[in-house]
Amino acid sequence: MQFRTQIPISKSNNSINYDSKILSIGSCFAENMAEKFDYFKFQNETNPFGIIFNPISIEKLFSRISKQELFEEKDVFFHNERWHSYEVHSDLSNFDRQELLESLNKAITETHKQIKEATHIIITFGTSWIYRNLEKDQIVANCHKVPQKQFSKELLSAEAIQKSIQNTIEAIQVLNSNINFIFTISPVRHIKDGFVENQLSKSHLFTALHQVLKTEHSKLNTAYFPSYEIMMDELRDYRFYNEDMLHPNQIAIDYIWKLFSENYVSEESAPMMKEIDEIQKSLRHRSFNPESEQHQKFLAKLQQKIEALGEKLPHIKF
Repeated sequence: MQFRTQIPISKSNNSINYDSKILSIGSCFAENMAEKFDYFKFQNETNPFGIIFNPISIEKLFSRISKQELFEEKDVFFHNERWHSYEVHSDLSNFDRQELLESLNKAITETHKQIKEATHIIITFGTSWIYRNLEKDQIVANCHKVPQKQFSKELLSAEAIQKSIQNTIEAIQVLNSNINFIFTISPVRHIKDGFVENQLSKSHLFTALHQVLKTEHSKLNTAYFPSYEIMMDELRDYRFYNEDMLHPNQIAIDYIWKLFSENYVSEESAPMMKEIDEIQKSLRHRSFNPESEQHQKFLAKLQQKIEALGEKLPHIKF
């Protein structure tokens, strides 16, 4: 007997392996998946500009990266004793203006190079709600705790999102026409917008994204992974949420990753993933008697495993 409905997922024709180079961009759920890639030692880079939730801000960053349009003094501002940019997350904010500009422009240069070398890019959209800075008439990626009266809140139309996603794809393909896109919509509900408003926001993302995926041009190297659907249907229970009842907990993240890896990671990579998992668990092991002969033998054997793995895959570091 089946006690739940399972989301059908098509196996990828362009699977990820240990030679793949992955760039993950988007909402906090992108970071959840990237932590899994990092744990299993895939070649993955994540959110060089911090967590970005809305499609327009993601598009603006990829446009900058594609054109190598560096940040200038006009692109940053001072607030609460720190320098910020409305185009990036507050994680990148800095007490020194020049240091902020240098770190932003380093991220532009490095991400430009990464896209050229990447085999896969994973983009996770979080919301259709955007905040527009009234003074600059600019959609922002982050408000940086600037007073709310300086912004208007707007819901992007499905048409605007569709155009934005297409622009993002085109900006990336200018640098790398062979890159494989994997799109997903974050299962995190943005309840601060309101329950009805969150559903409306997600529906606009779904409508826009699937319109893009239907086009003949996009079918060749784009895929959709249903992380939102898995969370809302297969994991339809609050025991799969964190204490805030909004974010997936570790059990849910592990389950969604399992489905992702079964369908998007090559079968040939499975033995290597198992080997790395065993090493990771061994590295986290804490001995009651670190000086014992038994533990020293355990460490020596572990080091041999790490060295043997390093010979097969030199990029892997523990």
